[in-house]
Amino acid sequence: MRSSAKHAAADNNRGISRHVLTLHQRLHHALSLGTWERKEKWNCSDNEIQRQVLRSIDAFLECISRETLQYPLVKDSVIDIVRAMKSILEFKSQSILSLASNATVKLVNFLPSSILNIHVLDILYPLADLLSCQQWQVAMSCAASMNVILSKLNSRHEKEVWHLLKEANAVSCIVQNIKQFYIDGKPIQYFLEMAFVLSKILWRWSTFRYSVWNDSEFLNILDGIIQSENSVVAVLQLYSSLALCVNGAEKLLEKEEHLLEMVVSYMDSSNTDSVRMESFKLARCLVLSRRGSTKMLKIYSEPLVKAVINALKSRSSIAEKSAKSQPSFVEEAFRLASITLWVGDHHMHFWKAGVDRVLLDLLLEDYPKIQKMQRESSLNDLIIIVRESHEANFLLTYRPYVWDILGGLAANYAGNINHKVQGNELQLNVLIICACLSFANSVRTLRQVSQYGLTYMSESESASRAVLMMVYSPCKWIASSARSILHEVLRLDAKDYVEYLLNILNAGLTGSMFGLPGNLEIMVSLIGLASYCSLPAYRELIVKFQGMKTVLAFILWWLNNPVHVKRAALVSHLRDPFSDRSCCVSGIEDWEGEDVLLIFSLWILAELLNHFTDGKVHPSDSQIEFSKSQLIEELEAICRNHSAHGSRWYAAYVLSYFGLYGFPSTLGKRIGKSLGVRDHSNINIVLVNEESVHVHEVILAVRCPSLLPPGTVVPDEKSSNGVSTEFDIERNITKAVHLSAHVDQQSLLKLLEYVYSGYLQAEEGHVRKLKVISRHCKLEPLVQMLSKRNPKWGIPLPSFDLSPALRPGGLHFSDLIFEASSTMPLVNWKCNSCSSLVPHLHVHKVIVESSCDYLRALFQSGMRESHLQVVKVPGSWESLNKLVSWFYSEHLPVPTFDCLWESLDPEIKLQEIQTYIELCWLAEFWFIEDLHEECYEVVISCLDSTEYLSTKVIQTAANFSQWRLAQVAADHMAPSYHRLRNSGELDGLDNNLVEMVRAASVRLSRESAQLR
Repeated sequence: MRSSAKHAAADNNRGISRHVLTLHQRLHHALSLGTWERKEKWNCSDNEIQRQVLRSIDAFLECISRETLQYPLVKDSVIDIVRAMKSILEFKSQSILSLASNATVKLVNFLPSSILNIHVLDILYPLADLLSCQQWQVAMSCAASMNVILSKLNSRHEKEVWHLLKEANAVSCIVQNIKQFYIDGKPIQYFLEMAFVLSKILWRWSTFRYSVWNDSEFLNILDGIIQSENSVVAVLQLYSSLALCVNGAEKLLEKEEHLLEMVVSYMDSSNTDSVRMESFKLARCLVLSRRGSTKMLKIYSEPLVKAVINALKSRSSIAEKSAKSQPSFVEEAFRLASITLWVGDHHMHFWKAGVDRVLLDLLLEDYPKIQKMQRESSLNDLIIIVRESHEANFLLTYRPYVWDILGGLAANYAGNINHKVQGNELQLNVLIICACLSFANSVRTLRQVSQYGLTYMSESESASRAVLMMVYSPCKWIASSARSILHEVLRLDAKDYVEYLLNILNAGLTGSMFGLPGNLEIMVSLIGLASYCSLPAYRELIVKFQGMKTVLAFILWWLNNPVHVKRAALVSHLRDPFSDRSCCVSGIEDWEGEDVLLIFSLWILAELLNHFTDGKVHPSDSQIEFSKSQLIEELEAICRNHSAHGSRWYAAYVLSYFGLYGFPSTLGKRIGKSLGVRDHSNINIVLVNEESVHVHEVILAVRCPSLLPPGTVVPDEKSSNGVSTEFDIERNITKAVHLSAHVDQQSLLKLLEYVYSGYLQAEEGHVRKLKVISRHCKLEPLVQMLSKRNPKWGIPLPSFDLSPALRPGGLHFSDLIFEASSTMPLVNWKCNSCSSLVPHLHVHKVIVESSCDYLRALFQSGMRESHLQVVKVPGSWESLNKLVSWFYSEHLPVPTFDCLWESLDPEIKLQEIQTYIELCWLAEFWFIEDLHEECYEVVISCLDSTEYLSTKVIQTAANFSQWRLAQVAADHMAPSYHRLRNSGELDGLDNNLVEMVRAASVRLSRESAQLR
C-alpha cells in the first residue's frame, strides 16, 4: 500500500527538475533541524539554523516558477516556507531580521493571489509588528511585503486584516516612520514603501483615515516631501486616499490655493503619465462632495478645465488609437470631466477651450473628411455621412464619458452660443447627430441586452441621457438643433420604438424586470420616452399608445414599491473601485439620488400634461384607480419627504399643471396659518379698496424683502449695525403700507400666500399677473414654476427656511427671548444685540408659536404669562439651540455618524445623546409631536452606532420618563445581559431598569430558540 502511494506521489511530481529536487531536500533538511508543533508551527531559537533555513528558502524560491506550483511537492513546500517565515519573523532575532525580511519580499512577490490569501494573516501580522523595527532596512522590506500583500488581498479577508492592522497599530507606526524619515534623511525608497502601503491601507479601510488627516504635523511634512521629484506620485496617492473621506478633503482644502495650484500643475503634459494620473485622481477626490467642488471650481475653474481638455487632446497624438493603448491618466481625466454634470460657471470654460472639437476627435476618426464633404450637403446627407463613420469600432470604451460630458454641458450652460459666428456650427451638429444615432441604437440594444452586454448598455444610457439633456437644454440654440436632428434620425422607425419602450414599462409594472439589467432597461426606456416628448409627432404617438396610462401606472407602482437605485449602480463606466471607497458623505446633496426612475417618469408625465391640457388627455382617463386628488396628494408627499432634489423639483413641475405652485412643506403649512392674523403682526398692507391684510415684518424680511418699506433692515446683513434689540414701545406699533393702484390685489394676496407657506394655488387667469409681481419681487423659483419651465438639471432646491431671521438683521424684529433654565456657565459668551449677560436667544413669537401649541396657548391666554418678554425654557443650552433651529427650519441638527463622530470621547458622545433625550422630553411636554419623533429616531441611531453607551442612556431616559427610549436601550443591552450583570455594570441602575433589561434578554432568547 505504501509502495503504491509512493509511486503515485512520484508520478504527481514527475516533471520537476533534479536541481529543484536537490534544493527541496536541502530545505527539508534545514527545517528538520527545528521542531514542528502539530505540523502547523515551526519552532527554532537557534540563529544559525534560522539563517540556514532562510538561505535554503531563498535558493528554493530562485529556482521554482508559478508553473511548478501545480506539483504537490512544491505546493507543500510553500506551505512549510510560510510557516517557517512566520516563526522567524516573530522571533525577531536582530542579526537575521534583514535576511528574513528580504526573503519575505521575494516570497510574497512569487506567490499568486489564490495561495497568498490563504496564508495572509500568518504573514501579515509579523510584518506589521516589525514596522517599528529600529533597523530601517527591515522596516522598509516589511512595508514592501505589505504593499504586495495588500495589492493581492481578497475582499473576503478585509475584516480580519483590519483587526490585525488595528491590533498592531500599523498606521501610527507608518506615520511615525514617515515623520522620522523627514528628520533623518533616510533613502527615498524608504519613504516610498511607507507611503504606498499607507495609501493602500487608507484606501481599503476608512476608519484609519481620521487619525492621519487630523495630524497637521504629518500633512505639513507631506507638503515638504512632495517638493522632491521622486516622491510626487507617492504623496499624491496619500492625499487621494485621505480625500476619500469628505472631512479629510475639507482638511486638505484648508490650504485651498496652494493645494489646488499644485494639483493643476501636476496635470500638465510636462509631467510623467503616473504623476498626471494621480493628480487627476486627487482632483476627482476633492470634488467628491459639493462643498469641495464649490471651493475647487470657484478658485481654479479655468486652469482645471484647460488641464482636462489638454489630457483628452493627448489621445489624438497617439498613433495606435485603441482604448488599451491610451495612457492611464486619460480615463482619470474623463472621470474628472464629470464636473460638467454639476451646476456652476465652469461650463463656459469648456466651450472656450474647444471641447466640442475634442469630443468629436474622440468619437470619429475621420472628422476632417466629413468637414470637407458637408459643404453642399443637406441635413439628411450629413446624417448618412456621419452614420458610416460613427458605426466604426473606434474608442468605444470612452464613448459613455463623451456622452456624459456633452449632456452635462447641454444641461447646465444657458449661454447664447452663436456657433455660426464662431465657425463651429458643424462640429456641434455632428456631435448631436452622433448622440442621436446612439440614442436610436439604444432601443435595438434593449431588444438584445444579452447579445450586446451591459458595457454597451452603459453607452446606450449615456447617449440617451445626452440627447435628453440637449433637447431640453436651457440654451435655445442647442435645444432647437437637437430636436431637428433627432426628428430626422428617428423619422423612419420611431413608431415601433415608442411602442416598444412603453411595453418595457408595462413589463416593469409586474416587478419581474427590476434588478440588473432590468432597472437599466427601464431607465433607458424612461429617458427615451422623455426625449420623444420633446417632438410633437412622437408625443402624439405616446398618447395614442396609452402612454399617459402607462406612465401614471408606473409612478403609482413606484410610490407603492419604491425602487431606490443610484445611476452609478447601473452603468458600468461610473463604477470606480477607488472612489467607491469614499466615506463621510452623509448629508451631501445628490440631485438624482436613488430616485432616478421616479425623476424620469415624472418628467414624461409633466411633458404630456404640458401639451395636452385641453381635456384630450387627463389622469382620470388612465383607467387605473388613481384620481386627480390622489395624484396631487402623492406629488405633494414627494415634495415634502423625498431626499433627492430632482424628484422634488419634477413633482413640483407636475403640480404646476394642476394650478399648484411651489414646494409644500410642513413648516410652510404651519407658518401659512399666520397670514392675515393680527397677533404679533407689525405691518398692515392697505389695498386700493381700503381692505387690508396683516403681515409680519420678520416673515417678509426673510422670504420677500422687496415687500418691506424702504430702509428696513434685512436678515442677510452680517452685523446689527448698532441696532439694539432691547424691547421698546415702537416694537408694538403697526406700520401701514399703502399700495399703488397698479398692484393687482388678487395677485398680491396669492404672492403673500406663497411667501408665508412656500406654496399657492392659482387659476390660469391669474398666472400672468402673478408672474409679473413675482418677477418684480425677485422670487425666481416661483417665476419658473408659473412659467411652467422644465427644471434646470442640478438646480438647487428652494427650501422654506426662516433661519436667516436669527441673524443680526432679523433680530431687529425679535419680540421674545428664550433662556435655558439649566445652563452651565458658558465661557466668553456675549450677546452682540443686547446687554443681557444671561445666555439667551432672540426669537419671534409668530414663528415659535406656529409649531408649538403650548406656546400658542401661553401667548393667547390673556394671563400675565402671555405678555412675557423672556421665557425660561426647561432644559440645557444645547437642547435650546437645537429646539430653536427646528422651529425656524424644521431641521433638527443631528450627529453625522462619520469619522468625526467615531473619534469623539465616549463622554462627549453621551452628552450629545443626553441632549436629544432631554429635547425628546421637552417636545412631549410642549406637545410638539413631530419634534418628539425626530429626537426619538436620533437617539436610536446614536445607540445603533455606540451600543456600549446603552447602560448610561437607559438611566437618562428613565430620569426623563422616556420609557419608550428606555426600552430601546434595554433591547440593545439584551444580548450582553449576563456579561453586564456579572461584571457589575448594572449595579448602578434602578431595579426596575435591571428587570427591563433581564426581560428583554429572556425575550431575545425565546425568539432565537424559535428560529432554530
